Amino acid sequence: MWTGQRHHLRSSLGFPSFIRDLRKEPHVSLNRRTMDGVKEVNVSCMETEGEMEDNMSPEPKCPELCQCLHGSVHDKENNPMMRAVLCSQVCKVYRFQTEDLRWLLVREQMSETPLSFALPKLLLSALIRPHMDRVQEMKDLGDLTPHLERLRYDVVNHCNQLIGWYQEALRELNRHSASSSFKSSSVKSERHLQFVPTNLHSQRMEVTSPDCSGVWYEVITVGAPADHHQAFKHGGLRRLLSKHSTCRHSLVSFSADETSRARELLASVAQLQPLVFGLAEELLAVSLEVSGARLQQVLDSLTHQTEQFVHALKDELVRSVLLAIHNQSPADCRHNGHAHSNGTLHYPPPANQEEQSSLRRQQETRYNEEYDEEEWDRAWANVAISLNCIVAMVDRLQGREDRSREVMSSEQQDATEDTNSQNAASFFSWQEQLLPLVLTLRDCVREAVGKARAAMTFVVLQEAAATTVAQGPAQLIQRRHAVFSQAFSAVVCGFLLKLYGGLGDPNFLRQLHTVGILAQFEGLVSTYGDEVGMLEDMEVGVADLSGVAFTVTEAKTDQQDDLLLTLSGSWGSFIVGVPLPSETFNLLPWELKEGCLIRIHPVLFNIGINEQQSLAERFGDSSPQERVNQESCERLKAYCHRLRDRLPHMAGIQSLSDLLSSLHHSVESRKRKNVQVLWIAASVCRTVNGVRLTSCKSAKDRTSMSVTLEQCVLLRERHTLGKHHFSTALESMRRDGCRMENVKKNMGSRKFSFSGVQLLTFPKLYRPPDGTYG
Repeated sequence: MWTGQRHHLRSSLGFPSFIRDLRKEPHVSLNRRTMDGVKEVNVSCMETEGEMEDNMSPEPKCPELCQCLHGSVHDKENNPMMRAVLCSQVCKVYRFQTEDLRWLLVREQMSETPLSFALPKLLLSALIRPHMDRVQEMKDLGDLTPHLERLRYDVVNHCNQLIGWYQEALRELNRHSASSSFKSSSVKSERHLQFVPTNLHSQRMEVTSPDCSGVWYEVITVGAPADHHQAFKHGGLRRLLSKHSTCRHSLVSFSADETSRARELLASVAQLQPLVFGLAEELLAVSLEVSGARLQQVLDSLTHQTEQFVHALKDELVRSVLLAIHNQSPADCRHNGHAHSNGTLHYPPPANQEEQSSLRRQQETRYNEEYDEEEWDRAWANVAISLNCIVAMVDRLQGREDRSREVMSSEQQDATEDTNSQNAASFFSWQEQLLPLVLTLRDCVREAVGKARAAMTFVVLQEAAATTVAQGPAQLIQRRHAVFSQAFSAVVCGFLLKLYGGLGDPNFLRQLHTVGILAQFEGLVSTYGDEVGMLEDMEVGVADLSGVAFTVTEAKTDQQDDLLLTLSGSWGSFIVGVPLPSETFNLLPWELKEGCLIRIHPVLFNIGINEQQSLAERFGDSSPQERVNQESCERLKAYCHRLRDRLPHMAGIQSLSDLLSSLHHSVESRKRKNVQVLWIAASVCRTVNGVRLTSCKSAKDRTSMSVTLEQCVLLRERHTLGKHHFSTALESMRRDGCRMENVKKNMGSRKFSFSGVQLLTFPKLYRPPDGTYG
């Protein structure tokens, strides 16, 4: 028996031999390790009694199967791209008989991934940067009115809280070994591991038969993305966010384009105002000189900068924002606090009731006054008018100089000293005449700057508040980011495996850049007790993945360090950069090589299967599950319709209508523990080349029942596994397969965490074999 090693070498595991008396059982399981002691392989053979005699010959029936499996190990696993995604692999090998009495060689592989820790680190760094930029932006706004100062204080305090928490979490994760790749279910509640997905693994199955050289099926298994540290006393994210949605109603909404224009205008004003003031001062200084040409030169520069200043201010956004500020209710601007240079706010003692009533009437009177919409137009127009006055005065003064020179030339005066004295007095009078005009220009500029800056600062602060404090308390935002991090790590792992496996499929690559990729989460949590909160967390975390996209880049070299992922963008628009070796990158369609984004379309289908779900269906509420499934069904149909429109000739596309119809019927039937919803959703996902992910509380017990069932169903439906061998294969995978190794690494024992009473409430196909639980 041979197994693959790195660098395309072969190493002997040994030579199998059997004693007839030991082969009375139809199920034989052997554990072997490679000669370097790194990889463990389990060989399980299931045969009927009639087949045992035929298989005692010294030569194997199908030697090509082992050779084919050996080749696939090298081709699929031993390359830099796969090593960057998978590690700590556990493999089990089975031999099953088909309906036509041929043999299937099945290789089951469970792998950890270094992305479990690497991606949360990238995400934390990406979350810290914009919050630090936000704090600096708030500081750069300078002096503000009391109301805006209070808003700024709230934004800065909110950002600083998150920065502190995230920097601490990043430090804790950096203390872990660079090879860390696994978070056990026993530590899912630890604070410093909030962002790390629980028990994240890739569960892969390769099927080899005389008709095919190896077909791979993948499922990503991960504990339900949820914040176990903050727990679920007050529910999960969906419920908690809905409680704070009313905070946004007190804010004026501005588009991203308007906010960007506001920042640009603030920057322009900050740059142009000192230039205008400086040139105005220089004009006064030059007016004392004898040279009229020099005076004109400075005036031309002043005119140019002032015209730029006026052009920047002539923005309709300023007018509309000033009106919005005026229309705010008096209560919104009734804060009389004073901001000190250290950023803290001090509020005066409250007035007595009579004084408060008087102040309120004064404020209401002021805000009820009719707003003059032309006020802003007059502000920037006054700047232009004051500049025109300066230009006219300089022209007039220069005209006097020209006439004076003509008189001096015609009369040929001899009193040179008297003339110079008169000229000096004349130029001194120039400054006197220009001074009030320059002061007027400065005042008009200052007034326009004040109004424009107040309006644009209002926009920036409203946007800052809308993306920070209005989203809820900092602790709630931290919870949302942590849940997202867990779902994000899992889906990126699944996408990479899907991408690497489909690089040779032009239809799949076209699908990526035309409609994106589906990510189908299967949930097995109940709608009773704490698991309701987990489902509410998971629902939001999965939905937030719609703001993630991938882009493929060309790696500098084939070294593993150059194949590491990158993360850019900000919350709601993250972009994951996926480097590929040059020889692989060059085979991609030009759209992907040019950086076309690959969008994620996430859906979540959940069916509780345990005893707590029985309680929920009888005495509680299963509506959260029904809502999640209905919404995901609609999103899935929308994705499939786009796919069918863009790629009408894609393999299996014609079967989608029947599958979607069955899924819709199953979702709407509201049948108790209707696991057919999960089966059909998984079938749709595989038909459209999507990423499959399965979760329960810890991805350990219920998840193991689900993935082993799915593997056996795939063997039966796609590889004609014998019907009378289905139960035997399912029992073998659950008793001796990779998922039992998963239980051991999480709990330290080879027992699924079920009791006999619990299992009475489980659907029959989700029950483990006797002796494997307790």
